[in-house]
Amino acid sequence: MIRRTVLLGFLGLLATTLSVTAFADPPKPPAAGKPAAALSAEEIAERVQGFYDRSHTFRAGFKQQYRVHAYDKVINSQGSVVFEKPGKMSWRYTNNGNRVVSDGKLVKIYEKENKQMYEQPLDKSQYPAALSFLVGGGNLKTSFKFTKRDSKQMGFEGGYVISGDPLEASPSYQSIILYVDAGTYQVRRVLLLDSQGNRNRFDFLNPEINTKSPTGEFNFTPPPGTQVIRP
Repeated sequence: MIRRTVLLGFLGLLATTLSVTAFADPPKPPAAGKPAAALSAEEIAERVQGFYDRSHTFRAGFKQQYRVHAYDKVINSQGSVVFEKPGKMSWRYTNNGNRVVSDGKLVKIYEKENKQMYEQPLDKSQYPAALSFLVGGGNLKTSFKFTKRDSKQMGFEGGYVISGDPLEASPSYQSIILYVDAGTYQVRRVLLLDSQGNRNRFDFLNPEINTKSPTGEFNFTPPPGTQVIRP
């Protein structure tokens, strides 16, 4: 039951995570006369958006920590992620064999332990604000109201921390927190909070941008005997 909670929640959460963790060529430096330390939350978000707008592919290792409030349970996972515009993504969980894949049209979430796979059309998702980033649309500044946090208190010295409240209510999360590298405006960590008190954290390791995606990475056929669940 706990593992299913993680995977079902992931459908809405991963789109936001992917959207704000894309990388690209370094953005233009802050305007002359305004030191980086003086940037507002909205200006930081704009620079993060600049990375996303100029990226085509993204590859990285990841560590995920999911805190399930109702069960007082922490689930740690790790693996690798690849995404490619428009709307293609592939998450490989090395600790449990799970997969999350989108070919740009259909999102598939495969749960190895229970031999089940959840499918949902990308354009029929109930999470349009989050998925809009994946398909090359949307904008952080028009989707969230950002507030700058004290990076030292948040344990992220040398970078920026901004929290965002969605401008349109979402059933999958209440707010997001972005941990941003001060030199590149690259998001190093994403923390998502929902109304049930759950916390979904992703840390991205050794990212690569604008490299060719592995052949067949965004196609996935589950093993024989897998139950396919569609909304």
